[in-house]
Amino acid sequence: MLTGVSFSVDVTVKGDAPESLQLRVDGETATAMVSDGTATFEDLTTSQVGDVSLAVVEGGEEVSTATTKSIPGWLSVLPPLLTIGIALAFRQVVPALFLGIYAGAILTHGMSFSSLWYGLLDTLQVHVVNGIAPPDDQSHVQIIVFSFMIGGMAGIISKNGGMRGAVNHIVRLASTRRRGQTTGGVLGLAVFFDDYTNTLVVGNAMRSVTDRLRISREKLAYIVDSTAAPVASIALVTTWIGFEIGLIGDAVGRIDGIDMDPYAIFLQSLPYAFYPVLAIILVFLVVLSGRDFGPMLKAERRALREGKVLRDGADVDPAATGGEEMEAKEEAPQRAVNAVLPVLALIGVALAGLYVTGDGDNLRDIVGSADSYAALMWASLLAVLVAVVLSMVQRLISLSEITKAWYSGVKFMMFGMIILILAWALSNVMDELQTGEYLVTILGGNLPVFLVPALIFLLAAVMSFSTGTSWGTMGILFPLAIPLTWSVLEANDMADPAHYFILFAAIRSILSGSIFGDHCSPISDTTILSSLGSGCDHVDHVRTQLPYALLIGAVALIFGLFPMGFGVPGWILFIACLVVLVVAFWLLSKRVDDGSAPPAEEEQEAAATT
Repeated sequence: MLTGVSFSVDVTVKGDAPESLQLRVDGETATAMVSDGTATFEDLTTSQVGDVSLAVVEGGEEVSTATTKSIPGWLSVLPPLLTIGIALAFRQVVPALFLGIYAGAILTHGMSFSSLWYGLLDTLQVHVVNGIAPPDDQSHVQIIVFSFMIGGMAGIISKNGGMRGAVNHIVRLASTRRRGQTTGGVLGLAVFFDDYTNTLVVGNAMRSVTDRLRISREKLAYIVDSTAAPVASIALVTTWIGFEIGLIGDAVGRIDGIDMDPYAIFLQSLPYAFYPVLAIILVFLVVLSGRDFGPMLKAERRALREGKVLRDGADVDPAATGGEEMEAKEEAPQRAVNAVLPVLALIGVALAGLYVTGDGDNLRDIVGSADSYAALMWASLLAVLVAVVLSMVQRLISLSEITKAWYSGVKFMMFGMIILILAWALSNVMDELQTGEYLVTILGGNLPVFLVPALIFLLAAVMSFSTGTSWGTMGILFPLAIPLTWSVLEANDMADPAHYFILFAAIRSILSGSIFGDHCSPISDTTILSSLGSGCDHVDHVRTQLPYALLIGAVALIFGLFPMGFGVPGWILFIACLVVLVVAFWLLSKRVDDGSAPPAEEEQEAAATT
């Protein structure tokens, strides 16, 4: 309970219940009607810190008493602020989340020395356990299982040669510099279901091709990085989906008045995915135009004129290109069908599951009312089974190898799931401390509505850049930003379906800002993997990609999120952002081939000869 923040109390009456009851809190008496043996007292407040006495009053006399703890309202913000501060200072999200949960657990026991001990015990035994499996709620466990299953599927289709076969079909199209870069971009879109798999597969598959075509490693790393997380964050069935809808469902589920399926909310937020969509578009604008700017232009001209795909003195660790556990078995035939069929099964079953479990007269109503958790569980199970059957029937890999490959894929998901569980636990602690209610009290009526999505985008970008993790940023911000957004809407009498677009945009702003900061950060996991998979000096990758990410981020913020706050439709803003992005890129960029490079015919001849 927080001082100065309203709270509610339910009083259960045993035996013959009177028509009404009175409850005394800090000397103030409130009255509530009794219904079905329960009286609910709402909008109660206390100014007392420490033990607060509650007393049921009947006929002027106290017939029942109880005591609860109360802390100053500002302390309820301490756990998330501590989490953010530690994450920014030490760039370690897991310890930051754990300490934030511990701080919150201490406060739930009140302001006493013994709270240090009891809070520590509750951190794991109560809050983390409830984060994994909340009482009467299976959704968290379903999300964890789904994420592990889809990661396992990626491991199997990588080991049985299917992924490599699909890559080989696409790589055959690369015969010139433009086609080579386009192929890398298309391959990045094709491996949409997981960003880690994307960076490792595309980088390793395209490296020899782009080297042959005199495409710099910096450009390959940029293509890989900008078609990994952006694609995985907006595709309908990916390893990101379980994580995203888990956070969305947990945050929105704490808001009274919204009864929407988390997957439907995810779909509703897509029209505001300015940054990831523009990032993908810019990749193909760069590739097809043959133009670049900033350090990337210098790197590309070096590769084209001097044949140096890496700068002199570049620091590349050949052994760190990674993915040995996910590499295809040497003797396994590389057949694309063994990757395509499981992915098609994943998508098809997910869509069918949404339709079967939904109800309504149109597609929006059907998806909105569907049981997305069940649909994703069915889809991941069938996709894994298809991958297993294909591997065994063709005798590509043994059952033992299938199990190990599945486990290798699961291990890629493990760290993300740890972050998600701790984020759920922190959210539970904040709910007990009424952090959202306190933020409503101090900010709800003061923050302009039109600024909310843009401010959330900037906050997510700063956190992601500083911590190097988009998933960790999402896990920290969702429990804070979504209740705050709703409180701002309520304070401005806009908490109705007509203004839900602000909430959807805020949700997408967390996701987009996290990816933007991730693209700029030198300590980002996907940025590091993109460098490793592409065989590029990591500092060179960050330095050459940063101007592109900043350009997209500025366009998305200024011409997307700011005007969106005033109610401008998303499709109009997308067109405006696209026009501004194209014009800005054209003004900033120059052609890589300015007449001093080898003619295109020589490139094609060299590629064909190789």
